[in-house]
Amino acid sequence: MSITQQHALDTYRALHLGQTPPPPPGSHDWRTARELRGHRRFRAVVTGRPARGRVRRALGRLVGTRPRSRSAC
Repeated sequence: MSITQQHALDTYRALHLGQTPPPPPGSHDWRTARELRGHRRFRAVVTGRPARGRVRRALGRLVGTRPRSRSAC
């Protein structure tokens, strides 16, 4: 059963039971991604690691270059 068919079935059941229908699939994807990013940053701060720029610094160490400073422009 596909996700679309499951959503249609859940909506049908909810309407017959007098409940509110579930949200359509994918409607909360961006919010979930933001919450996951925030949780990862929180865990980094709690464990004493820098919360931002970790991937860029790690890639820079692998390549052998230093990260450039951001310009004020």
